[in-house]
Amino acid sequence: MPALKSFDYAVVRIVPRVEREEFINAGVILFCRTARFLGARVQLDRGRLAALAPLCDPAEVERHLTLIPLISEGAREGGPPAGWALPERFHWLTAPRSTVVQVGPVHSGVTADPRGSLDRLFETMVELPDS
Repeated sequence: MPALKSFDYAVVRIVPRVEREEFINAGVILFCRTARFLGARVQLDRGRLAALAPLCDPAEVERHLTLIPLISEGAREGGPPAGWALPERFHWLTAPRSTVVQVGPVHSGVTADPRGSLDRLFETMVELPDS
């Protein structure tokens, strides 16, 4: 049985009207230091965004969301933060912001498979169950 490793994760939220504090979960960022893993998955539910904030531009929101996985994987297209060490990237991605794209509190867990845990958290926290 593979050894369990601790990890930290945060849910990415879309807060179209910050003053109302309503949000849509749109992604997950997971960092496992001992596995040297930093990963992120994002997905905007345009229908939910339109219902919550019809005047919010989904293309603009998606443009910002797209940067999160690029930064987490260290892709040049992610800009300067993508070149930082894994812990610095995770802390930068999860730092509090007062913008439309925000990140919730950081939580912890244990896993033998960081990529699998990222996928499970994404399915649980972001994807809607089939009706």
